Amino acid sequence: MSAVDKFFQLCKDNDVEFVDFRFTDIFGRWHHVAYNFNAVEASMFENGIPFDGSSIRMWKTIDQSDTLLMPDAESVFLDPFTADPTAVVICSVHDVDGTPYNKDPRTIAKKALEYVEKEGIADAAYFGPENEFFIFDHIHVIDEMNAQGYEIDSEEGAWNMKKDPRDEGGYNIGHRPQPKEGYFPVPPVDSQMDIRAEMVKVLEEVGIETFVVHHEVGTAGQGEIGVKFGTIISAADNVQKYKYVCKNVAHLNGKTLTFMPKPLYNDNGNGMHPHMSLWKDGKNLFFKEGEYGNISETAKYFIGGIIEHSAAVAAFTNPSTNSYKRLMPGFEAPSVLAYSARNRSACFRIPFGAGEKSVRVEFRSPDSTACPYLAFAVMMLAGIDGIKRKLDPGAPRDEDLFEYTLEELRDKGIKTMPATLREALEGLKNDHAFLTETGIFTEEFIQEYIDWKYEVEVNPVEGRPHPYEFNLYYSC
Repeated sequence: MSAVDKFFQLCKDNDVEFVDFRFTDIFGRWHHVAYNFNAVEASMFENGIPFDGSSIRMWKTIDQSDTLLMPDAESVFLDPFTADPTAVVICSVHDVDGTPYNKDPRTIAKKALEYVEKEGIADAAYFGPENEFFIFDHIHVIDEMNAQGYEIDSEEGAWNMKKDPRDEGGYNIGHRPQPKEGYFPVPPVDSQMDIRAEMVKVLEEVGIETFVVHHEVGTAGQGEIGVKFGTIISAADNVQKYKYVCKNVAHLNGKTLTFMPKPLYNDNGNGMHPHMSLWKDGKNLFFKEGEYGNISETAKYFIGGIIEHSAAVAAFTNPSTNSYKRLMPGFEAPSVLAYSARNRSACFRIPFGAGEKSVRVEFRSPDSTACPYLAFAVMMLAGIDGIKRKLDPGAPRDEDLFEYTLEELRDKGIKTMPATLREALEGLKNDHAFLTETGIFTEEFIQEYIDWKYEVEVNPVEGRPHPYEFNLYYSC
């Protein structure tokens, strides 16, 4: 049976009433349009489904709005949250002439892999992202001309130790993780074991294989669920499914879940740590037994490429103003561009692995505000440039890199990640030939991306008074 035939058989076997076609925008958000199953035809998988591309941020202009969704029949899964049986199909995006749309993140990731294959470097790229999250009880945001502020709360939050049940009209359970002490506690300190278990069960329902499940370092319900690695496309698809499932399970439990990099002051933030490896003819190109961490020269050059283009890469792997609050020293989010075996203070960690299949490179700086398709593609293209140019990442660093000051790192010739989104965007502006010369990214895309980020994110955030500034300057 063809993939399309299997899709229709799945729908009939499960009495599907609706089909939800989903695609990802440049900023990593899922969008969807649903069809009555009776209206879905096999020709849609070949000819596409028309929609208005001008209504998606940073895509088409109104005079060129017609766009096509191209469903991937192999991506189908049953939505576990809808009242009526619904099949979900992930789509790529094409122009109406049938050519892949050059701003579609899923298409860009496909082109990146095709480029690597064409260059004869590898025929497979595997990614295994680790997406951390916080589960809160509620959030309150104020964004007005005369008022700026937010409040988030969780029963697990250490700040609730002071809650007086006589005033609150309830109970103070007292068992809570203290700041930066949330790693691996057992219940009742870990109050969210059951909700994470529910997430795991639903993830398995939608076809995602999981393994480790635990409370993370942060207070107030920080968690992580380990998901099995996949190809560049399947891994990015799984990030979208993972975020969808976790948010909805939390929502159905009366909670609110966020992948925001730094929602809490003075505590650890949420990362997305991709584990990466390139393969060719069934062989792991990153493996060489007996070398440092059992990694090959190819792996080192791959790391060297990301370090060389680190600011431009960060514009896609850490694409929010909030990203750089997480990367501040003191909260286990590495910004030092060095590699090390088993050392979590380096941006690039070589995890412990006994054999060829397990050797990989973990990049610990990215976070979940990234569009996974774009982030994986950009990291891979930077790494491929490093392989082609044999860019040396320097010697491994086995010491605690968090102990060094910025000046000491500079004296040692060690680079660091950008300190702000503005700095990352300036890096992308000055260094993007490794993306555009391949034909995978266009100059138009890069410039529009930079302009949008400045106009919608950087300038508005920088232009708003911060509440702490009133402590500093109100009585100046």
